[in-house]
Amino acid sequence: MPELKYDLQIKFGSEYGEEEKAAMLDVLAHGAPTSGDACVAFEKAFAEYCGVKYARCTSNGTASLFLSMLGIGIGPGDWVITTPLTWIATAAAAVVLGARIDFVDVDPETYNIDPRRIAEAVRPHTKAIVPVHMYGQCCDMEPILAIARKYRLHVIEDACHTVGGQYRGRKAGSMGTTGCFSFHEQKNMSTLGEGGMVVTDDAAVMERMALYRSHCTRVYGQSTKYCSLDEERFPQGKRFWFQDFDDCGYNYRMTDVQAAVGLVQLRKLDALNHRRIDNAAYLTAGLKDVPGLKLPSVAEGNKHVFHLYPVLIDPAAFGRSKDDFVYDMLHQRGIKVGTHYIPLHWTTAFQSRGYQKGMFPVADRLGESIVTLPINPRQTRQALDYLIESVRAMYRG
Repeated sequence: MPELKYDLQIKFGSEYGEEEKAAMLDVLAHGAPTSGDACVAFEKAFAEYCGVKYARCTSNGTASLFLSMLGIGIGPGDWVITTPLTWIATAAAAVVLGARIDFVDVDPETYNIDPRRIAEAVRPHTKAIVPVHMYGQCCDMEPILAIARKYRLHVIEDACHTVGGQYRGRKAGSMGTTGCFSFHEQKNMSTLGEGGMVVTDDAAVMERMALYRSHCTRVYGQSTKYCSLDEERFPQGKRFWFQDFDDCGYNYRMTDVQAAVGLVQLRKLDALNHRRIDNAAYLTAGLKDVPGLKLPSVAEGNKHVFHLYPVLIDPAAFGRSKDDFVYDMLHQRGIKVGTHYIPLHWTTAFQSRGYQKGMFPVADRLGESIVTLPINPRQTRQALDYLIESVRAMYRG
């Protein structure tokens, strides 16, 4: 495999600098607590950024999804509608609570869940719709929210790919009952490899999510009930306190070191996303005339923040299959191409639950033909030119 000269491997989605380093050292000087002042500040800033009332730091995006399911009361006997084209955490968050999944096929243009097919999947015990804003682009939320209102369903936005993205002027994650974010190392902003956030405007849902995030702990002081929305942040002037536990919960907390880095990353987010958008436009201009490649499209009214750059390969027109393309890009050009994602109805986990290949034709076609090209805010024009040249060199038409 040739030595790679440019940042074209799939490594880290964001970038860190001296500001993040200084923020970490400051927290270290104060004992590096968990869920302390930096977490409070990060939550406040993130809620303001998204335009919502409440935000809570979590250990990762999966935890945000799971807490959202708990927050709306998902359990045995419930059904949840989502897309088969996503990471397994989206569906697994409901399954591990005893719910069952109804997959709905995806839109062939955006690769997001197709709102035109959702209503036919609603059944008497459906409780929630989980639209996934794939690759950095929001789903078509107006019809999804209209269906949810009609059938009195919750909407949990999986915005793990789309922090900073917008749908008709509204931020990703701000439109449903909850919005779930990931700060994994490959995402558009990161908190030292892992981390997440869950947001909502619903105080009761946030109360339940906050409780289960931290062992369902309630603290009482001087006969004054402690508010779980501020868990572990003891009220000023309360000299005596004791704990109780509403239920058996979990530990999905974030550390202050991560939150301090998250605050810096949040301040940089729009600029980092702008670089991604520019890089995506450059790739599109350089590849638009290559036969057999379908490049990503941006729906009207959306701000697509290009967590990934998906490309659909037509083997007959391009002259090379998806598998050959991925292998040859790595071994001939030194570029690691992604295969996001295997459709969930192809997996053992969901085939054992009654699904099989062929049930969702659009998702099936994407699973067979879609790749994701490297994109990140560090890429130079030289790196992008090499990527474009390498893709064009794969064409065998």
